[in-house]
Amino acid sequence: MAKQPASAITPTRADDYPEWYQQVIKAADLAENSDVRGCMIIKPWGYAIWEHMQQALDKMFKATGHQNAYFPLFIPKRFLEKEAQHVEGFAKECAVVTHSRLELNDEGKLIPAGKLDEELIVRPTSETIIGAAFSRWVQSYRDLPIKLNQWANVVRWEMRTRMFLRTAEFLWQEGHTVHATEEEAQEETRQMLEVYADFAENFMAMPVVKGEKTADERFPGAVATYSIEAMMQDRKALQAGTSHFLGQNFAKAQEIKFQDQNGAEVFAWTTSWGVSTRLVGALLMTHSDDDGLVLPPRLAPQQIVLLPIYRTDEEKSQVLEFCAKVKSELEALVYGGLPLRVEVDDRDLRGGEKNWQQIKRGVPLRAEIGPRDVASDSVFLARRDRGHGKGDKQSLSRADFVGTAVAMLTEMQDGLLAKARQLREDNTRTVTTLDEFRQFFTPENANKPEIHGGFAVCHFSEGDEVQAILKDLKVTPRCIPFDLEQTPGQCVFTGQPTSRRAIFGKSY
Repeated sequence: MAKQPASAITPTRADDYPEWYQQVIKAADLAENSDVRGCMIIKPWGYAIWEHMQQALDKMFKATGHQNAYFPLFIPKRFLEKEAQHVEGFAKECAVVTHSRLELNDEGKLIPAGKLDEELIVRPTSETIIGAAFSRWVQSYRDLPIKLNQWANVVRWEMRTRMFLRTAEFLWQEGHTVHATEEEAQEETRQMLEVYADFAENFMAMPVVKGEKTADERFPGAVATYSIEAMMQDRKALQAGTSHFLGQNFAKAQEIKFQDQNGAEVFAWTTSWGVSTRLVGALLMTHSDDDGLVLPPRLAPQQIVLLPIYRTDEEKSQVLEFCAKVKSELEALVYGGLPLRVEVDDRDLRGGEKNWQQIKRGVPLRAEIGPRDVASDSVFLARRDRGHGKGDKQSLSRADFVGTAVAMLTEMQDGLLAKARQLREDNTRTVTTLDEFRQFFTPENANKPEIHGGFAVCHFSEGDEVQAILKDLKVTPRCIPFDLEQTPGQCVFTGQPTSRRAIFGKSY
């Protein structure tokens, strides 16, 4: 095999985490920057990961009574203006369509023409345009609840972009529901957050903290925002999903009202919730190493790759026939309720090159098969969660390989979750003073940018003084965890008495 460096990705996580992240994306061939500033091209391997996320989530949404629909990409500007907090929150990120066509001028250059009577906003989120439809559809309590989801793209004109984590255009799903009572809407909001947490932990192998956002961190126009927060390997926090209780704010702005069982006309209660292709970046930063991408088996586009090795045409025929047999046996197995996804990588490349490409792509199990393996009815197996090097591979009989493949994938999935959970536990600390808070988020060594402290748990209050301190430290309140006991104490920032506690962290 071709000799490889100690690690395939340069720089390593310890040397330059942000650049390592970009290089893992490149090495795994997940995506690349497009010719449009701030936008990305999601390549087949990266899109396949997103597809598996979509399929799993879509099934979970439908199991909770939601249906898929689709709404326009363009939103009349007046719709956003109806809800003051909402438009204020998104105004700086909106892309605006002002003309309907292009024309050639006298110099042969294309110029905008056909000025629109009303400017259109390219969808940053769909509460307003979906709300307009709900106002037509909802007339009676018998029309409720309405529980919809759409898979779509949105545009938010980000100034500082990073592939998957923050781009001007990204893919997502957004759920929107209408209810007759506040209790139903609250229940919906919490239910969908639980769905996201279930998906994050059981599919992504990414442990999350569930909680409510502080007032300053709420979705614009929401009464309450709930989120799942994850810790990445550099100890930064990533908001992985949000669910919003919108109360009657959007209903009143958009006239979503109905006749209740007593004949009175009342406003409805609405919710919205969503996750995006940011989850692909979260997956990368939760599990990957200095050799490239590491994928939890439940979301890997290919869970097992067979790598045929041969020199002559005769060997090729024998090895490929054996690979086809192994592939067929594996695909008859079920993991996570689905047939195993197996690929035979028979590209005309050197064995070492193919092996390293599959390592960098994060394939959970790689099995090399050569003439000797065929003769002994065996495979030479490597697991992605165990790195590479001396002792990382083992010879297994074909029967043992096929017989233990599902158990190995299950062990890998569970192991990745346990490892990520341990990282979070090791880097979560309760702090009681402002000095301790500052020290926690100040790197001991300024030359080690990968050190970001982790999660700090402390008493807090809200206000300009607190916001100024947090802004200076580049720290944000992530959420008020549901399972965190709210006990009397003193605000770490102001010294004022409070019974509120939250987790804080640096974030993406």
